[in-house]
Amino acid sequence: MAVKSPCIDVCAFDGKTGLCVGCFRTLEEIRSWKKMTDHRRNQVINDRARRQAKLMRESPSQSSKE
Repeated sequence: MAVKSPCIDVCAFDGKTGLCVGCFRTLEEIRSWKKMTDHRRNQVINDRARRQAKLMRESPSQSSKE
């Protein structure tokens, strides 16, 4: 079964981290999502909490957008 995209249609990128403030993926991950294996997609999704914490740490102004 294909892994569903974590996109929530809030496509805006943080300048410091390079992460989307909606789904916490990089632009390259978003671009290559359809070509990724399910294993790689799961890795990206499982890394969400760490990426979110990084975004909040490095760009505190983003915390009000969650």
